[in-house]
Amino acid sequence: MGAEFVALSLPPILIGICVAVACALPGNFLLLRRQALIGDAISHVVLPGIVVAFLLTGVVATGPMLIGAAGAAVVAVVAIEVIRRLGRIEAGAAMGVVFTAMFAGGVLLLERSDTSNVHLDVEHALFGNLESLIWLDATGWGSLVDPASLAGLPVELPRMALALGLVALFLWLFWRPLAMSTFDEGFARGMGLRTGPLGLALVVVSAIAAVAAFDAVGSIIVIAMFICPAAAARMMTNRLDHQVAWSAVFAALSAIVGYVLAGYGPLWIGASASVSAAGMIATVSGLILALAAIAGPHRKAVQ
Repeated sequence: MGAEFVALSLPPILIGICVAVACALPGNFLLLRRQALIGDAISHVVLPGIVVAFLLTGVVATGPMLIGAAGAAVVAVVAIEVIRRLGRIEAGAAMGVVFTAMFAGGVLLLERSDTSNVHLDVEHALFGNLESLIWLDATGWGSLVDPASLAGLPVELPRMALALGLVALFLWLFWRPLAMSTFDEGFARGMGLRTGPLGLALVVVSAIAAVAAFDAVGSIIVIAMFICPAAAARMMTNRLDHQVAWSAVFAALSAIVGYVLAGYGPLWIGASASVSAAGMIATVSGLILALAAIAGPHRKAVQ
C-alpha cells in the first residue's frame, strides 16, 4: 500500500501543493491591490505564447515557455493600449477583449498543431495532466532518500518546487516595501520606494508561477489559486502575515482534499470513474471560500 501511494499519489499531491501555494502567495498582494483578476489574465495571455514557443522549439521546457509567455504579455499590453485609444473605450473592456481573443487564439493554435507527442493540447491546457505525473521508479518510502529513484521523479515536481521557492524568496526579500505600497502607495512613494517597478515585479513573479504550473495543472487551478485561498484568508484575519499563512494552508488543503476527492469521491457515491483532479481542486478551493464567507470572523470587514 505504501509503495503504491508513493509511486502513484504522492508526486501529484506534492505538485498540486506546490502549484497551489506558489499561486496563492502572490495572490494575496494582488487581491489587496484590487488586481486579483490579473491572475485570470495571466492564465489567458500565456497560452498562445506557450504554444508558439513550443511550435518554434519543438519541446515543452520552462525557458522557452517563459520567453513565449513574456512575448505574449507584451503583445497583450500593446493591443490593449491600441484598442483603448483607437476605440475610445475603457481599459477594462479592452482587457476583456484582448484576453478572451488571445486565449481563443491559443486554443485554435493547439487544435491546428501536431502536439500528439507531448502533453500539450486543449484538454491539458484547461485541466493539465496532474493524474499522470506518477513516479515509476519509486518502490516505497525508502525511495525518498534513494538518489537513483529520485532521478526518476516527474520533472514537474522539482520545477514547481523551484517556482515556489522563487516566489517565497521574492516575498521575503521585498515584504516590507510590498506591504507599504499595497496599503498606502502614496506613502510608499514619499518614502522613496519605486512602486511601479515593484508592482511589475509582483506581476512577473505571478507569471513565473503560472507558466511553471501550466503544463502540470492547466489554467483552471491557476485561476482558482490566485484568488480563492487569498480571498478566504482575508476573511479570517486583518493581519497581512496571518493572511498569507492562512492562504498557504487553504491552498495546500485544497490540493490534498481535491486530489483525494477526485480519485475516490466518485467511488464513494457508486460511480465507476474518477473525475478531473484539477477541476476538483479548484472546486474545493471555491468551497473553502464559501465557508469563509459564511463563517469567517472578518467577513463583514471585507468590501
